[in-house]
Amino acid sequence: MQKILMVCLGNICRSPLAEGILQSKVNSNIVSVDSAGTAAYHIGKLPDGRSIEVAQKHGIDITKQRARKFVVKDFDEFDIIFAMDDSNYQNILSLARNNTDEQKVRMILNETHPTKNLSVPDPYYGGNEGFENVYKMLDEACDIIADNLS
Repeated sequence: MQKILMVCLGNICRSPLAEGILQSKVNSNIVSVDSAGTAAYHIGKLPDGRSIEVAQKHGIDITKQRARKFVVKDFDEFDIIFAMDDSNYQNILSLARNNTDEQKVRMILNETHPTKNLSVPDPYYGGNEGFENVYKMLDEACDIIADNLS
């Protein structure tokens, strides 16, 4: 089974959306998707209500997810680790123990814009339209990821 981890800062906005979107596009018998945050702000909490709302609008339920912190053991558990932005990418790499760990970490928007290292903007402090924009970016990236996994 291929195991994919989506990572943002608090694991309540972007990475839960990415997890839900990718899960909706892959065969769960072949691909497992999870998410985490590099900060421990929201451990055990539901995704942000605006993320839940935008996911539901697109037919995806992320209400079973709970925020958790990224840990070093995640390098052992997952085949690919997608960071939502450069700051989180650097935070993940700072925990890498070796080159094998480092090779697992990727910027998610490099799927749609190769080698540009673009960041998925954090919609937390913005309005609902920010969540819809993030959804669209992640949906495009997850289409490519799903295609590559099948």
